Formats: sequence, structure tokens, C-alpha cells
Amino acid sequence: MMATATAVAIVVYSCGSRTKSQPFDFTQIPLQTVDDMFFVQTENGEIQMRVEAGVMQRYDTDTSSFELFPKGLRVFAYDDEGLLETTIVSENARHHKSKNTAYEVWAAFGNVVIRNEKKSETIETDTIYWNRDKQEIYTDCYVRLYSPQGLMQGYGMRSDEKARNAVINRPFDTYGIVKEDSTKVVIDTANFIGPLLKNNGK
Repeated sequence: MMATATAVAIVVYSCGSRTKSQPFDFTQIPLQTVDDMFFVQTENGEIQMRVEAGVMQRYDTDTSSFELFPKGLRVFAYDDEGLLETTIVSENARHHKSKNTAYEVWAAFGNVVIRNEKKSETIETDTIYWNRDKQEIYTDCYVRLYSPQGLMQGYGMRSDEKARNAVINRPFDTYGIVKEDSTKVVIDTANFIGPLLKNNGK
């Protein structure tokens, strides 16, 4: 893990004349850059969450601070028994926190995929928000939800933060349902004649 904080100001001089220096906006420069970020959240010695990111950039202004994750974010949430329950993967992410109020929001965007391993459910959308206080995730974007029962799609979704009870706010009128196939096929291996295998060209 590497952390750097760098600010560089450059003044360029041309032949025979001097250019005027421009005001430098230090809010556009990250105060800290962390490569291959990795952290684990635990409670009573039990792992609750693991977060990974290729790059984390921290910025600061007079009213807020925020972190950007331009190379994507991967979140792994665990159940009470320490087993992996939910994963969230996105191409980009942002964490914003106000200095004057209690406002705080996490946003993941760009091909967001949320997977609940216990329910075998996958949610795909463009942007997802995480309310840390209410411990819930939500979006107003187009959503696809794949489950063992089929595919459902619509606009807007809300769930607990581990995607255990995802509900689409405005589902489409029609959606595909995959019914369990009750057909039972029995093969008599003693009398079964399958395709002839090629025997080295003979």
C-alpha cells in the first residue's frame, strides 16, 4: 500500500515575455492517493466486510471531503458465521461526507453487479447508493434482477445492504419466469447406443 500527497505548481516562461501565473485550485489535487487499497471491517473479532480498490484518491474542501475510486470498487460482505454472503462490484465509486452536517453517501456506478450468494440472486444496474445509517442500498436507475425463479426488470430498487430483500420499485408489466423442469429422463446404460466414436480414422 502506498500513500502520497503531492502538489505541484508550474509557471511557464516564453521567449521575450512572461506569462501571468493563474490561481491554483488545490481542491482539484488529491491530498492522498492510495494504490491497491484494502481494508477489513470487523465486529467482536468477526469479519463483517472487506473492501478492495485499485486506486483511492482523497480530496478535501472547506465544506466536505470525498474519496474517488477511479479504477473500480469491490465490496465483500459476510454473514454472522463469517461466510461470504454478498459482493458488490463497480467500475467507479465515490464517497462523500459533509463537514457541517451528518450527510454522508457512498455511490458505486458503471456496470454495478450485486450478488447475494445465499439466495443465488444477481442485481445489475448503472448506479447504486448506500445509506450507512439505515444500512440499505437503493437506486432509481434501470435494474435487472436474476434469481432461480427467473428474470425481473424495472426502474428503482431498494434493499438492505446485503441484498437479502431486494424489491424493484417500478417493475415492468411483463417479466420472464423460469419454471423448474420436472421432466425426468432415465437412460438405460446397458442398452443405450450413443453416437459412434471415430477410431483414429479406421
